[in-house]
Amino acid sequence: MDSLTHIVLGACIGEAMLGKKLGKKAMLIGAIAQSLPDIDFVAALWLGPAENLLAHRGITHSILFAVIMTALLAVLLKQLYKAQQVTFSKWACFIGLNIFVHIFIDAFNAYGVGWYEPFNHYRVSFNTMFVADPLFSLWPGIAFLALLYLPVSKLSRNKWVKFGLILPSFYLLTGLINKMIIEKEIKKIAAKDNISYNRILSTPTAFNNLLWYAVLENDSGYNITYRSVFDSEQKLRY
Repeated sequence: MDSLTHIVLGACIGEAMLGKKLGKKAMLIGAIAQSLPDIDFVAALWLGPAENLLAHRGITHSILFAVIMTALLAVLLKQLYKAQQVTFSKWACFIGLNIFVHIFIDAFNAYGVGWYEPFNHYRVSFNTMFVADPLFSLWPGIAFLALLYLPVSKLSRNKWVKFGLILPSFYLLTGLINKMIIEKEIKKIAAKDNISYNRILSTPTAFNNLLWYAVLENDSGYNITYRSVFDSEQKLRY
């Protein structure tokens, strides 16, 4: 996902977990923690375009990186915020959840994420969400603005946190469902039209998960098509 989405999600998680102890500082720390895996952008300073493309979402988006950074930051933050009496385990859950949410959500994009780096270079990709999707980012963005505005004593802050976290979670689920629907329809039509294929790649088009781009690969080449979840016509558009 884009950096802004990670920032507002991290802020909402920060409010949910430590808002009562740290106030609005929890939102800032959550936003920073959620953004940590994207520190690999600095590689662009010395890598060429091709090498940087390969490096992005690599080791800093791995489970190993998440575990190490969680432990280190939990120790650091426990020392910095002694007065708030937040335990090490609470800090570890806080940092770990934010980093894991980042690398988990990025895996829904087509680009792929190196969860298993440096031991395995396989890129995990669910191909159910475009890299920047306003229908996903809008809700935590609105919640973030509301939480910035509302005093820390307001009980309505809890409602905004739920608003900012539940709705995007529901949108992730709709992406998975839409992908299954689209691929089922494409396979059905391909069988009817005697279109052979070895494998299918389907991914949503820009800024939505309603219109999908699909590639049917066979031994002689590729069939490329678009299909919407609203299409009723039993025909593929090439």
